Amino acid sequence: MCVSPPEPASVEAGLAMLDRALDALNAGDVASLPAVAQARALRLLERAEAKHTAARARILAAFAAQGGYEDDGQGSARVWLKWQTRITSGAAAGAVAWMKRLAAHPVIAQALASGDISPSWARAFCAWNDRLPTDRRDDADAILTGAAAAGADLIGLAGLAREMHERSCADGPGSDDDDAFDDRYVRLGITWRGAGRAEGDLTPGCAAALAAVLEALGKRTGPEDTRTVGQRRHDALEEACRRLIAAGLLPGRAGQSRQLMVHITLSQLLGMPGGGPAEAAWAAAAAQEHGWLAGAEADAACCDSTVVPVVTGQLDPGALDRLTEVFLASHEPAGTSGPLSPTEPAPRPAADPSLRPAASPSPTADPSQTADPSQTASPGPLSPLTRQRLARALLAMAARTLAGPGGLAAHLRAGLGDGRLTSVSLPLDIGAATETIPAHLRRAAAVRHPHCAFPGCEQPASVCDIHHLVPRCRGGPTALPNLVPLCSFHHLTAIHRWGWTLILRPDGSTTAISPDGTRTLHSHGPPGQAA
Repeated sequence: MCVSPPEPASVEAGLAMLDRALDALNAGDVASLPAVAQARALRLLERAEAKHTAARARILAAFAAQGGYEDDGQGSARVWLKWQTRITSGAAAGAVAWMKRLAAHPVIAQALASGDISPSWARAFCAWNDRLPTDRRDDADAILTGAAAAGADLIGLAGLAREMHERSCADGPGSDDDDAFDDRYVRLGITWRGAGRAEGDLTPGCAAALAAVLEALGKRTGPEDTRTVGQRRHDALEEACRRLIAAGLLPGRAGQSRQLMVHITLSQLLGMPGGGPAEAAWAAAAAQEHGWLAGAEADAACCDSTVVPVVTGQLDPGALDRLTEVFLASHEPAGTSGPLSPTEPAPRPAADPSLRPAASPSPTADPSQTADPSQTASPGPLSPLTRQRLARALLAMAARTLAGPGGLAAHLRAGLGDGRLTSVSLPLDIGAATETIPAHLRRAAAVRHPHCAFPGCEQPASVCDIHHLVPRCRGGPTALPNLVPLCSFHHLTAIHRWGWTLILRPDGSTTAISPDGTRTLHSHGPPGQAA
């Protein structure tokens, strides 16, 4: 005989019961349940999510009405949620949006609280009916929730909402022309290491234009294209933006190719193979050499971009302390300074008399008598404030030696390549932008390959990047025998991401070899052989 659990006596008791129930669900052996029981659990959990959405909106509305967030020194419920419940800005904004949405749609709120509709359907109902006159929204909400309870699917409900909109706005001022126009938005959030997440509501015209772009540029390019549908759509959107930029249709760019600002720390340059000898060569005023960057990402970007190297650095307090100790040790009288460490004796270069602290003469001393240098009292230790001033002065002198066209940073940047992209605070040196691929070489590469040079691709050369077959990081020249046009997918993904190798034959044909060497594709067969 099943016994219903007792009803909670208060909100606090209900929350405690909810917490225990969720603990039981998370700890239970759900894998051993039959599929029928698992299906029932999923349906009930969906109802629970609907009820949870309604309950949170009610509680949040009451909390915001009382200004409860002000007790914790916050200015809004959204900021309080983000701080106190440890959720993202988007999640906090979503919770506040549900609070406002359900306050404007009490019929939808009741249906959610009863678990009759899911939160995703409830959001769609509210979005549809928000376009109706205010005095007709409750009736429209009731019609949609009633139809949903009777078994209508979402497509049928969308058609019903459209019909109600047309009837309600038949005598209005051309509302169909502005359908969803006021609600349009696109939000791009940067998440991690420059990656982004996009969301939004599009007008019918914008949705149709975007669908056409994704359809045209998101097709599978050949047997080597193993991207998912979602990945192809992403790459299609990126390709459309890149073509727009390359066509010079954006304000203020005049068709200029993209430019990379490559940030390199001085410590990275010093730690690279050859950094020590390069530093010594700089100290000896050796000739500077030009270098390059490396890495898959840099290879892909550098093929058809100008590159501006920027060397940056950060203060190392320990190194500054050691520099100060070395300076003090080198300017103290002999015999008064001990070693810097048990294993490293302090260097003692010739002291500069102008930098040595002078002893104050005694008021009664006879100026005609010369003091014995061996008997001169050694100055006492410097005060902390004096040491700080000395450290700042040494740091300024060191920075002047590092920066500038003849400094260490410039020498290492020019003489060493293989830097990794990073971002730090203090720029020490910046180099001149490298030249992009000259126009005559672009035209020559396009004449030789009117389409993407990857076997089987028909993208026109006018929308392709120019790819260096031998990367710049390995000394590949910007010369016609080393340049071929590649579409965005084959250039950025197939070559630089997946590791395909492209070979240009003397007759202008190309061969692509898969990363594992098991597949070989030819643009056309050599003379006398089948393609």
